[in-house]
Amino acid sequence: MYFPPDRMHFLNSLNSAVLRIRIDFRITTPHALTLPSTMKIAVNTRFLLYENLEGYGHFLREMVSRLAKGHPEHQFIFIFDRPFHQEFISSANITAVVAGPPARHPLLWKWWYDVRVPALLKKYKADVFLSCDGFCSLATNLPQCLVVHDLAFLHHPTFIKKSHLLFYKRYTPKFLRKAASLVTVSQFSKKDLIDAYKIDADKIDVVYNAAREIFKPLHWQTQQTTRDEFTQGKNYFIYAGSIHPRKNLTALLKAFSIFKKRQKSDWKLVIAGRAAWHSKAFMESLASYKYRDDLVVTGYVDEATLSKLVGSAYALVYPSLFEGFGMPVLEAMQAGVPAITSVNSPMQEIAGNAALYADPASYHDIAEKMMLLYKDETLHAQLVEKGLNTAQAYNWDKSAQLLWQSIEKAAG
Repeated sequence: MYFPPDRMHFLNSLNSAVLRIRIDFRITTPHALTLPSTMKIAVNTRFLLYENLEGYGHFLREMVSRLAKGHPEHQFIFIFDRPFHQEFISSANITAVVAGPPARHPLLWKWWYDVRVPALLKKYKADVFLSCDGFCSLATNLPQCLVVHDLAFLHHPTFIKKSHLLFYKRYTPKFLRKAASLVTVSQFSKKDLIDAYKIDADKIDVVYNAAREIFKPLHWQTQQTTRDEFTQGKNYFIYAGSIHPRKNLTALLKAFSIFKKRQKSDWKLVIAGRAAWHSKAFMESLASYKYRDDLVVTGYVDEATLSKLVGSAYALVYPSLFEGFGMPVLEAMQAGVPAITSVNSPMQEIAGNAALYADPASYHDIAEKMMLLYKDETLHAQLVEKGLNTAQAYNWDKSAQLLWQSIEKAAG
């Protein structure tokens, strides 16, 4: 149909005006600036593994239980990749679903996040997806809040399975771009994300971990009973965490050898944690370790036992080569146990002047700090007091509130 030039001009002007009205309405309408009164928050809960919780799992358990209880007006859909324990379904507004098969290697990761998860997000009409393990779905347009604990694979690639490393390198930048909001657990890790991937700092929120409540100062009788059970009544240093090359346990053994040789002490070293990937060579080397009789390797222990082991130790030694946060250091301090840990790490950010720091690349330096703490009881007492005070600054309730704000940022 033909329109005269003057009428065409009028129609163009009218279309422009309508477009401006639509834009203005979209910007100013209250529904565009406020979140729904009730939301459906889908949560990736595949790391909630009963009696096998570690870093990601502890963070996830503490966060989601508080989020669900603290926001009863909203619905939470917990997406597991295998059968789950009812302990994790802690409030009435949680719906649990199992989406198998278990996502245990890169091919199944891809299938689980990009096929199984999007289907469930659509089925349950979710408003936002929370994922706390560094992976998100690339196959949905639903807003996603992604928690990235660290970038260890970039700094220590030889400590990771090759197939996993290739997946991380290929997909991590895509996950970071896809997520509507990002969360990490320290300023150290935030800076690492910005430096490595040029992420806008405003997109990243820092939500610190905290110590589990079960870690607390123990009565001297409980401490002695624990020593009697595990170390023949002797004092001991402890390492708490998985056995993995990144944890630098070979350097810890060398440092303990120096300590034993110089101090002529009957003290023990306790290593409490499961043998993770790439730990076979380390475990085999223990048979020929000179001070094997003074070394106690417990394997994985439950929380109650671990809290007693940590709370009864003279000091924690945690010389990890790389961490995003370093929760065992904070838990030791909350239990009234001094910590020796790695310099220039997020542990230094967390503990401040309440810990001793050693170069993790120098087992001589680690040994020096162990001997310093062994000989200086005044320093030991000062670190106990400072550690207890510092640990109070980290609180799971506060962290859950901050994570909720990041979820709202994504949803909004």
